[in-house]
Amino acid sequence: MTGQVEAILERWGQTAELCREGRRQTVRAFIQPVRERDEVCPEAETPLGRLDGRLWLYLGRAAAETGDTVVWNGTAFRVRSGRPLYIGGALSHWRAVLERERETVCGN
Repeated sequence: MTGQVEAILERWGQTAELCREGRRQTVRAFIQPVRERDEVCPEAETPLGRLDGRLWLYLGRAAAETGDTVVWNGTAFRVRSGRPLYIGGALSHWRAVLERERETVCGN
């Protein structure tokens, strides 16, 4: 089953960088906004501009753990929570909830 997940990610996944403790790793994953039931985007006006309060979903084979950073499509996200998902005792993939990072990441 893990081979099928890897094949799906390779074919349809997106390229991203996973950053942990200053180290970068290129990964393939699905990254998309978590859909709200009412489709209202939680935004807030601040003196520095508008903040997007949406959460994002990460599905990938690489471990995405709380505190890690995922950089995708020019945007940095902090892993709010991450956990491995297993099928029959074998690691299938990681599922993580992301939020937009507000500061520089990965030593940039």
